[in-house]
Amino acid sequence: MTWFPSRWPPSSPDRLQLYSLATPNGQKIGIALEEMALEYDAHLIDIGNDDQFDDDYLKLSPNGKIPTLSDPHGPDGEQVLLMETGAILMYLADKTGKFLPTKTSARQQVIQWLFFQVAHVGPMFGQFGHFFKFARDKTQDPYALNRYLLESRRLLDVLDERLEEHEFIAGDTYSIADIATAPWVDVLDGFYAAGEALKLDEFEHLDRWRQAVVSRPAYQRGRKVCAREQG
Repeated sequence: MTWFPSRWPPSSPDRLQLYSLATPNGQKIGIALEEMALEYDAHLIDIGNDDQFDDDYLKLSPNGKIPTLSDPHGPDGEQVLLMETGAILMYLADKTGKFLPTKTSARQQVIQWLFFQVAHVGPMFGQFGHFFKFARDKTQDPYALNRYLLESRRLLDVLDERLEEHEFIAGDTYSIADIATAPWVDVLDGFYAAGEALKLDEFEHLDRWRQAVVSRPAYQRGRKVCAREQG
């Protein structure tokens, strides 16, 4: 039996249901859905209003984070509920046969760089953004900001060196590794306004890649899915 949260009813019950907010993590899935040309309903989960702790939302995502995806028609004919962006991206890629190769060697390249994003890039850039933009007036100790600034620069350097030799992160083909990483790179010089602090202009290969990814029409559409002004 398919279950839908009563607070966020579907407009089309047979479609994929996305519950999200247009943060870098949320943007990943909006971009993927647009890139894969999938039909879906989008539901704004406003974390500023603690929507993620609503009892109905916790049934979708026990960890109380965004985004969450519901597929009412999973591969076994049953509803699939997914949290965690890496898992969602792999599910959608396998569902559509897009942006994740089937050949083992190429597939593993994509998966390892996807894991690099979810394990390192997202958490470290997020902590940097917290201390750089939101917590400057909450502590006089510069240790945390310096720690995450230096680690963010190290990770940017890893990506820049990788992109010196490859057109895209996992190789020469656009993949879910790029979809996962681009919103987190884009936010640094965007919402965080930290381009100068991080000296982003030093990462020329990363910038070439970022410009190529963010100029894609599906990226531009997907990054706006579940934006607050749409709620």
